[in-house]
Amino acid sequence: MPVDPYILLLIGTVGLAALLPARGTGADVASGASTLAIAFLFFLYGARLSTREALDGLRHWRLHLTVLACTFVVFPLLGLAARGLVPALLTDPLYQGLLFLTLVPSTVQSSIAFTSIARGNVPAAICAGSFSSLAGIVVTPLLAAALLGGGVGGFSADSLVRIVLQLLAPFVAGQVLRRWIGGFVARHKKVLGLVDRGSILLVVYTAFSEGMVQGIWHQVSALRLAALLAVEAVLLAVMLALTWYGARALGFGRADRVAIQFAGSKKSLASGLPMAGVLFGAHASLAVLPLMLFHQMQLMVCAVIAKRRARDPEARDPEDPAAGARTAVGTGAGSG
Repeated sequence: MPVDPYILLLIGTVGLAALLPARGTGADVASGASTLAIAFLFFLYGARLSTREALDGLRHWRLHLTVLACTFVVFPLLGLAARGLVPALLTDPLYQGLLFLTLVPSTVQSSIAFTSIARGNVPAAICAGSFSSLAGIVVTPLLAAALLGGGVGGFSADSLVRIVLQLLAPFVAGQVLRRWIGGFVARHKKVLGLVDRGSILLVVYTAFSEGMVQGIWHQVSALRLAALLAVEAVLLAVMLALTWYGARALGFGRADRVAIQFAGSKKSLASGLPMAGVLFGAHASLAVLPLMLFHQMQLMVCAVIAKRRARDPEARDPEDPAAGARTAVGTGAGSG
């Protein structure tokens, strides 16, 4: 199985933070730069998403509600169930990070990419991922306050405002300016894609640098990390199965099931990292460790599944009523 170079960059960034963590003024500069980078990232999300496409996507409401339910209901319930693994497999801080992972919204770009590879309903994946990210700006902090309790030291109305200003406000600005900059963004999507990934690397470096300075890494042993990986592998497997077979039970066609599986089984590093920084403060680096590991795992596993889905006989079957959904949101079997 080929390794995504970006995963190696993420691992290398963690290693760099371990060897050369940002301290003092350098830490302040890195923190400010990461905040601006994430704001710019969501600005680009807003500039890329067609307003008309988003409005059209509302017609496919059953699919989007299914993805939202998987992201903000099923995932958190599984996270709460994992409480029984403490302290046998997970320490309490690692469990807090695992539970936080289950609360963050779905991805946008990887959901679209894997749905496209698997010949699924790409417009639906675009809207589902975008709606999940927008909902998560408000829903994730509220769920964190309700479910994490004392594990979230910095949650308050001010925290929610900071998250909205950092994520939602730039997205809205991108939507407003899309009329003038949408063409430029479309023409330079490869270059701007590097900006996307660079933003995440900067946030990862900042979070893990703070963890090194705070000296929290002695709390995590190799055995605990192995246990965490095993738990996350089970979590991902359960969600991949539930989204695929659950969507079938709900009557969705193949193209829609593909979009539901890839949008409903993944978690966003881009959204989760800045939220963790606001909610967990100095403990953010340990809190996002489960999210980082899950992010890498979901990319590798979903890449394999997407390629296999592309070879499904239904993917080329003109009789599949959802086959046309790859070019128009709202068509196909999702409404039946």
